[in-house]
Amino acid sequence: MDDIVKQAMAKWPNVPACCDWLALDARGDWYLRDDRAQAAGAFTSGVPGAKGARLEHRGLMEFIGRNYAPDAGGCWYFQNGPQRVYVELQTTPLIWRVQADFSVLDHMGRGAQLQRCLLDEHGLLYLLADTGLGLVHTQDMGLAADAVEQGQWRPQNVEQAQLPALFGFVKSPKLLYKK
Repeated sequence: MDDIVKQAMAKWPNVPACCDWLALDARGDWYLRDDRAQAAGAFTSGVPGAKGARLEHRGLMEFIGRNYAPDAGGCWYFQNGPQRVYVELQTTPLIWRVQADFSVLDHMGRGAQLQRCLLDEHGLLYLLADTGLGLVHTQDMGLAADAVEQGQWRPQNVEQAQLPALFGFVKSPKLLYKK
């Protein structure tokens, strides 16, 4: 976490959290969801305009990444100064990018140590690492298939609906926290 964020938290310890303003999609892209996007529907609803605006500013995305973490209840958030901004998740809290040597980086570019490989009923591949559970990015499924074929990864079957409970994350914190 950035020092300036820690300082802001110490200076203003009681700033209320907000929900539904920031989201992470299945490709590792961050989305800002203003009032209009929120009024259009849930992030995962598929309603035109509900997803919000995809972030493209590299510095802002890096700042979010440095200050992105889970709380004790499994809700992932971005600590924006003194305010927690809870993140709506399309799939999982992390999105993995597979490298040529089968190591992985999360959607923020951080490495991790793999622990398990999981395959759901829809053919989506997930990796559990020391930093959390993540979905393998669609563009990296060729490399992931190579890792499986070479015996580097051994997928275990899992039901997609069970992932949050099994791995302790909350896809929609707005259901737990009021704005």
